[in-house]
Amino acid sequence: MEPSRPTVILRPQPQSAARIFTPQARATLEERYEVVDLEHDDDPARLDEALPRAFAVIGQPDLDRDRLSRAERLRAICNVEGNFFPNVDYQACHEFGVHVLGCGPAYAQAVAEHALGLALDVARGISREDRAFRRGEETYVAAGNADAVLLRGSDIGLLGFGNLGRALHRLLHPFDATIRVYDPWLPESYLREHGVVPAALEEVLRRSRFLFVLATVTADSEHLLGGPQLDLLAPGTRLVLVSRAAVVDYDDLLPRVARGEILAAVDVWPEEPVPAGHPARGIDGLVFSGHRAGGIPAAFEQIGQMVLDDLDLIARGLPPVRMQVAARELVGRYRNRPVT
Repeated sequence: MEPSRPTVILRPQPQSAARIFTPQARATLEERYEVVDLEHDDDPARLDEALPRAFAVIGQPDLDRDRLSRAERLRAICNVEGNFFPNVDYQACHEFGVHVLGCGPAYAQAVAEHALGLALDVARGISREDRAFRRGEETYVAAGNADAVLLRGSDIGLLGFGNLGRALHRLLHPFDATIRVYDPWLPESYLREHGVVPAALEEVLRRSRFLFVLATVTADSEHLLGGPQLDLLAPGTRLVLVSRAAVVDYDDLLPRVARGEILAAVDVWPEEPVPAGHPARGIDGLVFSGHRAGGIPAAFEQIGQMVLDDLDLIARGLPPVRMQVAARELVGRYRNRPVT
């Protein structure tokens, strides 16, 4: 017997359905769709059984061309982790009219606010002085401000102007800063319309007092910042990394921070958790953050609402507007790893 509502397969790993769907949102999902809940069932046969009648998949299980060819009613794959992985045949999805959607925009505001906080920290030594206080070595008044700088009126560089860059730019607007952006995927006119200065990578690196690394990792951007690029940074530059660890060569970055050439605040790491004996743990000019910039309850709950909104639009024959569409020209270039 055919279900009276469209069928949605729920396999959200590594997310949990309870994290991204509030009780109210989950009730709405169940009301609108026939939900095949495979969250705790990784049997490939169960997925294969449900695919031919599925309108959408929430999650990104392995979907090769053969599986997709049998999913004749499939119209959407909603990735709720945050990265487009190579376990889906994107070309087949485009051929078969399947929207592949990502939840990246849900994290943008949370990451932007965290990045701003990290920048203020490395500008004023907030966590450094807190550590000194706990050791009984604190300083007072001007004695602890020899290397303090203002964010206001400074030269700021953004590497990347996607979801994260645009969200951060809105937060930086009140600081009356000069904001230069390097993003080879965007035309200069687009950047100017957003009130930023388009610039080459070398210019951004040379002229930035604060450098925010916001780029996703692709075959082109992996280790975008290695030794030669980091050597372009002026002494005392504050580097804030909140996007993907692979964009920066840590073997080149960390020694420069340890020598006091630059300061850095880092939220993403090549190996997580960071090993107990890692030399980064002893670097005083480094502000540590454990990949926590975007993963807050408000962002997770927004993912569930975005899924509901876009599935409703697609079911009514309209294009999705809340989630990020996997662009056919770009999706094959991503080199992101799952966040665990």
